[in-house]
Parts: sequence; structure tokens; C-alpha cells
Amino acid sequence: MPIDKDERPQVLVVAALMPWVMAQLRKHYQVHDRTHFATDPASVAAFEEAAPRIRAIAANGEAKVPRALLDRLPAVEVVTVFGVGYDGVDVPAAHERGIPVTNTPDVLTDDVADLGIALLLAIARRVPQADRFVREGKWPQGPMPLTRKVSGARIGIVGMGRIGQAIARRAEAFGMQISYTTRTPRADLPYRYSPDAATLAAEVDFLVAITPGGDATRGLISAQVLQALGPDGFFVNVARGSVADQPALIAALRDGVIAGAALDVFVDEPNVPPELMAMDNVVLSPHMASGTRQTREAMGQLMLDNLAAHFAGRPLLTPVGG
Repeated sequence: MPIDKDERPQVLVVAALMPWVMAQLRKHYQVHDRTHFATDPASVAAFEEAAPRIRAIAANGEAKVPRALLDRLPAVEVVTVFGVGYDGVDVPAAHERGIPVTNTPDVLTDDVADLGIALLLAIARRVPQADRFVREGKWPQGPMPLTRKVSGARIGIVGMGRIGQAIARRAEAFGMQISYTTRTPRADLPYRYSPDAATLAAEVDFLVAITPGGDATRGLISAQVLQALGPDGFFVNVARGSVADQPALIAALRDGVIAGAALDVFVDEPNVPPELMAMDNVVLSPHMASGTRQTREAMGQLMLDNLAAHFAGRPLLTPVGG
């Protein structure tokens, strides 16, 4: 095996990261970019040759880091995720080998909460539809149909972590009645607790999902939950596409089981079902909840800082649990 005179730690990148983050990674580490493997045989060969010496993995919230990949990398010491969600990482498999996993919480809380409320307003007041109404010259033919008032309405939040609480604080400014559901009630919060999503949905006008993804929440927003939300209810998803039963959601929107939905996430991104794109009672956005320049830069810096802390022997800034 040839002697590698570059003593910088070797990092495997398994997701498309911002150019400036990639530039910083390449400055401080030997980088193997796995996103090119499908089209670049040389990258595949380089990975196979380097695999025994790769010490870190850089991912994002949608990337897959399964046990099988970890098993191919005997020297891996840390997995860093650009994003608050890490459901694509097999955290138990990593922790079995003593490999910590980090993410980028807090820095994106405000942006995700902002977009959650923006989507709620957009579907209730039909803002995109109103824009089209004006652009298509329909206004001179008569007024646009009336929309749904938001202030004072009932909002139910599925998940009450950092972002869920930030959404609740914003909802307070609209005088909304706030309820939530989580696995266990939060005694430190003043909001009404519901034991499950279906019970919560039956009590609210707007149901907002902001719970982690993964197997534990897959299909949580089920046909039963949507039926409970009812024909005057709206669903907003800024969590993960997997949290909602997507076929059931499409059917509920098509059949008038619910009034509408605003979705930032989908099951098979970036592929959005054509049925959703054809519906007028849906607002769609391209998984952009954390997509401001300021927040993405802060996320990238936190990811880089976690890597730097690990290789300097300092405590990680934002490790995640098992």
C-alpha cells in the first residue's frame, strides 16, 4: 500500500453540502466525496482504497449512514450531520462502536418555526392562489373567494421540542389556542396536552407536524388522524415526509376529508407526487424550512466546529443521544 504523506484526517462526505463547507473540509481534511460515486469510477476506487483510514463521516439530514457503511469503515471515529434531523444515520450501530454522532440543533429553530407559520398562513389565506388569481387576470371578473381566518384559531402541534415550542410562541402572537401531543406531557409548558395525534386533530383547526422522522413516527399522520382533523381542518408538515401517510394524505385532500395542506417535506424528495402538484388546496415548498443564508452558514459552521473539536480532543458541541 502506498505511503500517504498527507497526514490530515480523512473524511467521507455522503451528502451534497454547501460549496463553502466543502471548501473548508478540503482545506483541513482529506475529503472523499461519495456523492460522485455513481458517475465517477475513480472516486469509487479511491474510496475503496481509503476506507480503512477514513476517520469521519460528513452527512446531512437526508443522507443515509447505515450499519453496512459503518462496517466498511473500521477507523471511523465520528459522524457529523448538517441538519437537526439524523434519522438516516444508524445511531445505535454507531454508538455500539463508540462512534459519536453530532447534528446542528438550535441554529435552525427560528427559520423552521418561521416557515411553519408562513405555510399555515399561506394555506389558510390562500396566498399562492391569490397571487395566481391576480397574475392570471381573474380579479376584474370578480373578487377572490373568501379564505380562512387564522387569528384566534386552534392549532395543534405534533412534537414539542425546540422547534415545536418556537412555533407555539409564534402562534401565541396570533392569539391562537395551542394544544400539542408528544410521547409524554411537558409539565413546564402552559399548553393543552393531547395523548395522541388523532385526539389532537379532532380538537384543532390547524395540525402542524414538527416531530422527528424515523421508524417511530412513520405514518403517524394517518388516515385516522386526517379523518379526525375533518373537512374544515388544515395540515402543515415541516417535519419529515415520512411522518405523514402520503397516499392517505393525497386521498384526504382529493376527497375533501380535510380542507387543505401546506407541505415542506415529502416521502421521495425531490420527487413530489403529481397528484399533489395538481391540487389547488395544497401549498408546496421544496424542503426549505432552514433555507436562509444566515442559518445555513451557522449550520455549516457548527458542523465544522464539531469536527474540529473531535480531532482536537475537545468535547463535541452538539452530540445526539442513542
